[in-house]
Amino acid sequence: MPELKLNIDNNSSVLKFQQLVDAIIDAISQNQLKQGEMLPSVNQIMAETQLSRDTVFKAYAELKRRGAVESVPNRGYFVTRKITKVFLFLDTFKAYKEVLYHSFLNHLPKEVSVDLHFHHYNIGVFEKIIDESVGKYSKYIIMNFDNRKVGKIISKIPHEQLLVIDWRIHAGKNTSVVYQDFGDSVFRCLSANIGTLKKYKEFVFYYPTFTYHPKETIEHFEKLCTSHNLKHSVIYADDAFKIREGVLYLLVSDRTLANFLDQCAEKKYEPGREVGVISYNETPMKKYVKNGITVLSTNFELMGQKAAEFVASNQPIKFEVPTELKIRQST
Repeated sequence: MPELKLNIDNNSSVLKFQQLVDAIIDAISQNQLKQGEMLPSVNQIMAETQLSRDTVFKAYAELKRRGAVESVPNRGYFVTRKITKVFLFLDTFKAYKEVLYHSFLNHLPKEVSVDLHFHHYNIGVFEKIIDESVGKYSKYIIMNFDNRKVGKIISKIPHEQLLVIDWRIHAGKNTSVVYQDFGDSVFRCLSANIGTLKKYKEFVFYYPTFTYHPKETIEHFEKLCTSHNLKHSVIYADDAFKIREGVLYLLVSDRTLANFLDQCAEKKYEPGREVGVISYNETPMKKYVKNGITVLSTNFELMGQKAAEFVASNQPIKFEVPTELKIRQST
């Protein structure tokens, strides 16, 4: 039986049984425990970690449920298969990211275990978590953001193990990418529906100070409006966002969408009648709010599926996930 070091942190917020599960999954993924090898007995685990019998049994039951181990009567627990550990690094956990995440999980093989982290656009957090993860995972799925240090930080990861998703900024030429386009696709989608846009006397893009949305969308919004002779403006200040009758708004934040709907209620405006709105990024609820909010969005379910294919196939990938304008009642 291989020697296995199990460190349980009594001060951690993670439940002790989950710490034990994670430690054994780590050992399997790093080949410290190989397929067919016996795990330490319940009594051995209890003696080494001071965990209760119930806690150890609960951890082993969870490992069995995942299919990582099996029990043989009168013999013990054995590793049934190799576990691939994947590092998934998202910016924030919003509703559309949840769609991506669950699609990713649902399309992964059963032998894959995923550790989810968030950087919240904080470069210090981003670097610290990357540094702590290098060498511990088979694949790294990362959402980059616009900071000059990002490229150097992710270069610490072997390019064949790295997939950049959502925004391909700072991805090297040999890096796999599954991304959306924030420029030309915006121009194409809106141009294809120019008749709907021209129902309104003005088109306003609200780009709030707190957003991290790529600024190239602003450039292509202005290009669209100039090309089609649409009266337009871009506003940045929160106090400048006062909705007006006959105006169509493009919003890149769900927080600003909520503000828009609050103002509609105050002024007794009906989206799609007195004012219009196009919201960036599809979420499960937008098709139902106010009889449907028009969205400009990539397919996050497909993005998750393609990210899972990268993990499962062990092959490089370069894939642009299509962007679509879904016209609903709000325009």
